[in-house]
Amino acid sequence: MNLFDYMRENNMEKESPLAARLRPVTLEEVVGQKHIIGKDKLLYRAIKADKISSVLFYGPPGTGKTTLAKVIAHTTSAEFTQINATSAGKKDMEEVIGKAKEIRGMYGKKTILFIDEIHRFNKGQQDYLLPFVEDGTVILIGATTENPYFEVNGALISRSIIFELKPLEKAEIRELLLRAVYDREKGMGSYDAVIDEEALDFLADAAGGDARLALNAIELGVMTTERAEDGKIHIDLEAASECIQKRVVKYDKGGDNHYDTISAFIKSMRGSDPDAAVYYLAKMLYAGESVTFIARRMMICASEDVGNADPRALTVAVSASLAAERVGMPEAQIILAQAASYIATAPKSNAAVNAIGEAMDTVKATGNLPVPPHLQDAHYRGSAKLGRGIGYLYAHDYPNHYVEQQYLPYELSGKEFYRPSGNGYEVKIREHMQRIRREAAGEEKMHRT
Repeated sequence: MNLFDYMRENNMEKESPLAARLRPVTLEEVVGQKHIIGKDKLLYRAIKADKISSVLFYGPPGTGKTTLAKVIAHTTSAEFTQINATSAGKKDMEEVIGKAKEIRGMYGKKTILFIDEIHRFNKGQQDYLLPFVEDGTVILIGATTENPYFEVNGALISRSIIFELKPLEKAEIRELLLRAVYDREKGMGSYDAVIDEEALDFLADAAGGDARLALNAIELGVMTTERAEDGKIHIDLEAASECIQKRVVKYDKGGDNHYDTISAFIKSMRGSDPDAAVYYLAKMLYAGESVTFIARRMMICASEDVGNADPRALTVAVSASLAAERVGMPEAQIILAQAASYIATAPKSNAAVNAIGEAMDTVKATGNLPVPPHLQDAHYRGSAKLGRGIGYLYAHDYPNHYVEQQYLPYELSGKEFYRPSGNGYEVKIREHMQRIRREAAGEEKMHRT
């Protein structure tokens, strides 16, 4: 490297974005992802021992995929080469492979090839890499925001270990923001800026686990905020909301606003107001409420407030919960809105709530009442001698697959718990039960006469 190359690299490093300047060079500096780089974890041990094999880093933007690749670059004795799949072509890969073969032949050194956005490579480009990964010419490190099982060649996957990176926790984003504001060597400490606790919390929450987004926002805030009379740059809540282009919504996840909003959301669905339900859903999502928490409440509402008036509501809610978790934001908001509007517009019944409530009270009041003998298990040895299972009537042997017999304990004979409402599908349930009971009673009367 000549003097001009050195000066150019030095200037690029100083002028690069904050997120790039703060990028760790050792595992100890990495924030988050302890589930894969904790001291007892495979990836940590492999990097420390310089025994890295082909890996694929999969996760949302700003979670540290490139960071981990750079850490490996700084700790390995192997040659490290990086290309981006959005701009690299076959010629670039041929040059990398050619150089890797040369280094291996001349110096006996391995080459680590880091491919960012590897899912952007087409099948042909991925196939080209396969034999060189297989014979050890290169050790592949791929980074992707897409599910590698869908986007990466199956043969490459079988020769790689997949590590899934998770969105950073709020506390981890806070740590990075504090490092960004006050670190004088890599951060913006020389600007003499200070950040309010309220602004720090807001940015850490609004970033949604994306470290790059948070760091870009704080860099913009420091660079564009005028100094106060005390000579310092103050990043307050207003400045924070401007630099991340997100309006502050009063929504304390641990306070009254949190509970008031989820309460209004549930009551709007219960009250068959889809417009209000979607509004409160949007408010929670905008404020960064957990998708899992929202989906869990919707499943409860689908059973508690809709019930058998529309049994599909619970299916919709459960499916929405699974889909939202797998898809993630922002697309998950569409899935949750579909489910919320379905639950809100579905016919309502709390008959199941009343049934289990009365049944629990009855169990509590009456204690351990015996199961009628004819319903008891007749399969184990000696059960017949004890009279268990004798006299049981098999419902499928009778018209409508129904026969009158004692199912409740005898002490509760005639007791009703579930009373279908006059709404939705429960109308059919009620009519069906009335019909089969009426016809069974008619059959019984006919036999007696």
